[in-house]
Amino acid sequence: MDQSSSLPPHHSSKPSSVLPYKTPNVRDHYRVGKKLGQGQFGTTYLCVDKASGKEYACKSIPKRKLLCREDYEDVWREIQIMHHLSEHPNVVRIKDTYEDPLFVHLVMELCAGGELFDRIIQKGHYSERKAAQLIKTIVGVVEGCHSLGVMHRDLKPENFLFASQDEDAALRATDFGLSVFYKPGDTFSDVVGSPYYVAPEVLRKYYGPEADVWSAGVILYILLSGVPPFWAETEAGIFREILQGHLDFESEPWPCISDSAKDLIRNMLNRNPKKRFTAHQVLCHPWIVDDRVAPDKPLDSAVLSRLKQFSAMNKLKKMALKVIAESLSEEEIGGLKELFKMIDTDNSGTITFDELKDGMRRVGSELMESEIQALMNAADIDNSGTIDYGEFLAATLHMNKLEREENLVSAFSFFDKDGSGYITVDELSQACREFGLDDVHLDDMIKEIDQDNDGQIDYNEFAAMMRKGNGEIGRRTMRNSLRINLGDALKITER
Repeated sequence: MDQSSSLPPHHSSKPSSVLPYKTPNVRDHYRVGKKLGQGQFGTTYLCVDKASGKEYACKSIPKRKLLCREDYEDVWREIQIMHHLSEHPNVVRIKDTYEDPLFVHLVMELCAGGELFDRIIQKGHYSERKAAQLIKTIVGVVEGCHSLGVMHRDLKPENFLFASQDEDAALRATDFGLSVFYKPGDTFSDVVGSPYYVAPEVLRKYYGPEADVWSAGVILYILLSGVPPFWAETEAGIFREILQGHLDFESEPWPCISDSAKDLIRNMLNRNPKKRFTAHQVLCHPWIVDDRVAPDKPLDSAVLSRLKQFSAMNKLKKMALKVIAESLSEEEIGGLKELFKMIDTDNSGTITFDELKDGMRRVGSELMESEIQALMNAADIDNSGTIDYGEFLAATLHMNKLEREENLVSAFSFFDKDGSGYITVDELSQACREFGLDDVHLDDMIKEIDQDNDGQIDYNEFAAMMRKGNGEIGRRTMRNSLRINLGDALKITER
């Protein structure tokens, strides 16, 4: 598919700039303040317009993370798409774009009301009617995108923010980093999105805009039940469920949910994209249109506690995996250490993109550059642009090693700073700070894992959480690498 018409005229394999024009320095016009969030490619900061005193969000993308021409084009496309959609009332507005030798800065309206999930959890109760209003907004964005020839490709609750803390604040879509322009009839083959939300035809590498409606259907299922419709212990298991699994409307809370809601979900999660509802059909469905169809009774607290678990649990598991990977014995790590040394050709202790690329070639891997980049992004937990030894191990170790008793014990003792035999909220909070994660919903995280309700996590509770399939897999947006991992390279080296 040729999208070159919408791109600046770059000729070298790696351009020097994203924008086709020179800009002043962002700091000439804005005071850049505290960090608000961390995405796959960029970090978002609070910033203040020096002229008006108004607050905005500034997403700064380090150019060292843009490794090839395609990456530069992706950022330029993201900027164009945001301008293209900027009149939509539920899309975050872009205000200014700046570029300097090290960064591209996107200055956007500030959404100070937090993520969709967090708001639901904080409220403590909501109803089918409320879920209908939310999904109406989300699918309204999808319809707006499609009517302007844009496919979002990464719809998930984390990418919807409330404009302010107000009760009736508008919900806005954000992060168009994976979005593309398309014309009717165009099909795509690059596998992008996030595991729980990705449509079956995307996994089959032949898809169009219908994939966005599937993702919105997954969000609706989660809003009503607190868990994703397709769920498994591993990423491969999730994909198998998406391709073949049964849609569960039998277990709680589904018997209490209206038939109309279930009818809409069935039509949004139809595995045949040709038979799936379009965004417009979703918006015309009685459950969305007719307030009387979507009951106003609150959904039960079990749904809410599952939602809390789903949004908070992955943060703890992510930290624990890295701790375990860094504490394994020489003997267990053996081959991985050799592989790391082989790839880290300058012995710096970190692997750069070029080293990873050369190393993969040497072990006979035929990954494309974009797939190696996806691997790099998935392993680079601290967003430093390189993979250190601990990150490399966390990415390459098989789960069975991570679940061995002695490894779980050592991870537990990392969190249990005072050796009391329990992990407390304070200790979790301290660990989150060490890992640079926001300590959101720690009480909820503990509540969910804390089976005897004593307000803290003992070892057995921790081990049960680590062994249970949960949201860990969805921690990153993936690009071209859903079925590719370093394990494949390791198999090649073992032959």
